[in-house]
Amino acid sequence: MENLHLFTDGSVDNQSGIGYGAFLFLYNLENSLQEAKDQVQLLGFENTSSTKIELQILLHALKKLKGSFEKIVVYSDSQNIYSLIARRQRLEKNNFYTKANRKIGNADLYIEFFSIVDKWNIEFIKVKGHKSTKEKNKIERIFTLVDRASRRALRNSNQTR
Repeated sequence: MENLHLFTDGSVDNQSGIGYGAFLFLYNLENSLQEAKDQVQLLGFENTSSTKIELQILLHALKKLKGSFEKIVVYSDSQNIYSLIARRQRLEKNNFYTKANRKIGNADLYIEFFSIVDKWNIEFIKVKGHKSTKEKNKIERIFTLVDRASRRALRNSNQTR
């Protein structure tokens, strides 16, 4: 069995709630950047936010997986995704309700996230975005492909409206 590397990112127009998520599956991190760029996939979302789209695109990508992998390594710049793992016990203990007894925002996505994460051996790696190109390592250069793809898709959609 081999590892699968999954890169995800999303971009949102906060005023319209329209966003685009990008993801990339790689089995081999030695692929050329051009080969990787050609494999980036995009998906549009409505009524979303920056926090929500990061989860939506990750969940979409994970639901597409078939087969078995020793480990899935997920690369994202979303602080929310990383904090969810640490917050899981408290969120589940409170049944995804706030202290004011209101269902927390994105609770349905959090529940789905934990359900999917339980099915796979997943390692999450937080990528620091927006460095100059010469300062980026290979992982950060690959991540830039999904970052740029989601931003470009959003920019193009804004121009057509």
